[in-house]
Amino acid sequence: MNTAPSGLPDFLLEPMVRAALAEDLGDWGDVTTRAVIAPGTRARAAIVARQAGVVSGMQIAALAFRVFDPALKVTVHRPDGSAIAPGDTLLEVEGCARAILSAERVALNFAGRLSGIATLTAQFAARTKGTAARITCTRKTTPGLRLAEKQAVLHGGGHNHRFGLSDAVMIKDNHIAAAGGIAEVLAAVRAHASHMTRVEIEVDRLDQLEEVLRAGGADVVLFDNMDTATLARGVARLNGAMTSEASGNMRLERIAEVAATGVDYISVGALTHSASTLDLGLDL
Repeated sequence: MNTAPSGLPDFLLEPMVRAALAEDLGDWGDVTTRAVIAPGTRARAAIVARQAGVVSGMQIAALAFRVFDPALKVTVHRPDGSAIAPGDTLLEVEGCARAILSAERVALNFAGRLSGIATLTAQFAARTKGTAARITCTRKTTPGLRLAEKQAVLHGGGHNHRFGLSDAVMIKDNHIAAAGGIAEVLAAVRAHASHMTRVEIEVDRLDQLEEVLRAGGADVVLFDNMDTATLARGVARLNGAMTSEASGNMRLERIAEVAATGVDYISVGALTHSASTLDLGLDL
């Protein structure tokens, strides 16, 4: 079992790699490469950065080549989480030219997408320096790629929120409305949730925070879509009694002032739903 610096074993990532290769190869495989590259032709190629950023997806890119042809020799030069500059060689692959060219696009798609997430996360995290605030992702991920995208957030210096609906209790406005109120929903959680389960509740007004504090039973308060001044008052009211999180309208230019409120976590959906692909290329 191969384990990359991310700590994820390859077998957890392999299903998404195989699905991507199958999507690209279709029913007939790579007809262009079969037509123009003679059998037995060998080649050496490198994934090279064309933009500065933070690299992620090298484990998955390497896996794409190895799944396609286990005989390919793959060497990662810049492991996931590394800062990179234009012209840096990130990965080299050597062996069957047909296999390299047929796996190229899948490897680059993963590496570019995940490096874009890591790079954007690093930009957000840089705005929190000097504060205790930590940047975290959300569940707004590409279907089927959540595990890889959340790892890319870690590579960029961010933190992970829950991975799915089963990780923790997260009570949002619709849960409160359906349950009949804040006291009612927290009572229901205390009656049904495991003692091992963390409980987070969302508020969008400070009077709701007072209800949460009176009712008890929550571990984390999520301040949703509040302006910075109101958020600061909410964090001060908590005074460390519970973990605090801010979410909603978290643009890069706003993060420094949000972090300065003393909030513990800032969740940013844009890390995974709006990151641009980092420009990487494969050169023979």
